[in-house]
Amino acid sequence: MEQDRKKKDKNTDDYLAVGISLGVAFGLIWDNLALGLGLGVAFGLLAGRFKKK
Repeated sequence: MEQDRKKKDKNTDDYLAVGISLGVAFGLIWDNLALGLGLGVAFGLLAGRFKKK
């Protein structure tokens, strides 16, 4: 049970990191860092949450 939780948290962390990175990149391109970062966090959390097993 504990190992499953750690594995799930690890997957979520990976997607969150990718989402933040892409959000910062797009925020710099669009010259709106706050919007890019917010969208990156949102998409990163959603991707980690709905990842297929």
